[in-house]
Amino acid sequence: MLDRLLNIDRRIIFAVLAIVVIVAILFPMGLPIQITEPVERLYKEIESLHSGSYILLSFDYDPASMAELDPMALAMIRHCFRKDLKIVSLGLWPQGVLLGQANLEKAAEEYKKEYGVDFVNLGYKTGGIVVVSGMATNLRTIFPQDYTGRDIDELPILEGIDNLEPFEIIVSLSAGDPGIRHWVMIAQGRYGKEVGCGITAVQAPAFYPYLQAGQLIGLVGGMKGASEYEMLVKRPGLAAAGMDAQSLAHMMIVCFIIFGNVLFILKKRSSSG
Repeated sequence: MLDRLLNIDRRIIFAVLAIVVIVAILFPMGLPIQITEPVERLYKEIESLHSGSYILLSFDYDPASMAELDPMALAMIRHCFRKDLKIVSLGLWPQGVLLGQANLEKAAEEYKKEYGVDFVNLGYKTGGIVVVSGMATNLRTIFPQDYTGRDIDELPILEGIDNLEPFEIIVSLSAGDPGIRHWVMIAQGRYGKEVGCGITAVQAPAFYPYLQAGQLIGLVGGMKGASEYEMLVKRPGLAAAGMDAQSLAHMMIVCFIIFGNVLFILKKRSSSG
């Protein structure tokens, strides 16, 4: 019996883990999520803005990072719309424009917001740091039309918006370069704007020094950070469900390890006896 358990087909273990993950995502348990300071700091900064304030969201990622960055993007957009903030968005990555737009439209439908009045998507321009630097002095030269090709002079939300000056906060949802580094270097370093970020988990350690130096007002890192932001806005979603699945999967792996070691010890004792 011990030999059969010790030599169990590994596909059975994979199948058990797959079932645990699928069930956790389909039926979230709502396991406790501890809110960390970097996430709470960004939330509080956005929460402190007055109705009608402008916030710039830069969607600097692609489908490869959607699992981590899409949930935090949607949570932040919901937070902004709940506060009745004006969102101007763009993408330093070409795929980020449509990914961001999908989240904007989803939240806009929930909060009855109108494109061109409450939010706008300027689209993508190649150049990275050159785009950021150009927007700081003359936004209309860099983005004369929105992502659909519509003249920005026709959009009420952009009336009087000529550069980065009107924006209270700039948030980059970034999977790499071009992304948050460029917003920090230009918008924060040169023009003193408040900059926050949502980044993948693997990048987070590299940006904590920016936070400690005061160059970032807040940081949301990976799926864990996204789940925290979802809890702060009281709208748990894919990130919270993902953390349930991750936690249960880790628990199952630990249980398998313990079980395997117990069987190994019993086998060794029976052999020596």
